[in-house]
Amino acid sequence: MNKNLTYEKALAFAVRIVNLYKFLIAEKKEFVISKQLLRSGTSIGANISEAISAESKPDFIHKFAISRKEANETIFWLTLLHETEYLSDNQFSSLNADCLEIRKMLTSTILTTKRKIYNL
Repeated sequence: MNKNLTYEKALAFAVRIVNLYKFLIAEKKEFVISKQLLRSGTSIGANISEAISAESKPDFIHKFAISRKEANETIFWLTLLHETEYLSDNQFSSLNADCLEIRKMLTSTILTTKRKIYNL
């Protein structure tokens, strides 16, 4: 698979999310929100992986757009976990910053690809 920086960052982020999930269920006994976070946080990278093997440029854009939506959802769950005191300020700041960076990378790639294929 032709990996790229966005993929690598999303994979590293997914590893952090899995570890956070394990912490939340074992230490905090939080099972509902953490499961939602696990799904959305790991889906970012999974959709990027699919995009790398996209059938067309529009399909590539679509998969990256799904990844961006998953990043938005992940930010929501992180914020909710922080606001309900399951995450410390430091935990939230670090994870949120990583997710925001990935979302910016996804947005940039989507816009660049659209410009190229639609001559915008």
